[in-house]
Amino acid sequence: MSAREEELIAREMLEHPELLGIRLKEKRWAEVAALVRYAQRDVPKELAVTDPALYRTLREQVTRFFLRGGGALNLQKLEQLAAT
Repeated sequence: MSAREEELIAREMLEHPELLGIRLKEKRWAEVAALVRYAQRDVPKELAVTDPALYRTLREQVTRFFLRGGGALNLQKLEQLAAT
């Protein structure tokens, strides 16, 4: 999966948090790993200048992801599961 595809998947899952549970249940580990990776990297700071509204929205979504317990997801374990 390309970096752009990962970003789009992560942004979709941030916008629709219910997808995280669905994708975990369906064992779509690569997509869950893409979300965790995106959230850990945080929203690109350049967006604050180029698209402030998108930056604000993504920041709020990443914050909600962590407040809902997303930080407990282990990226290394998800990557191992995705590789199998």
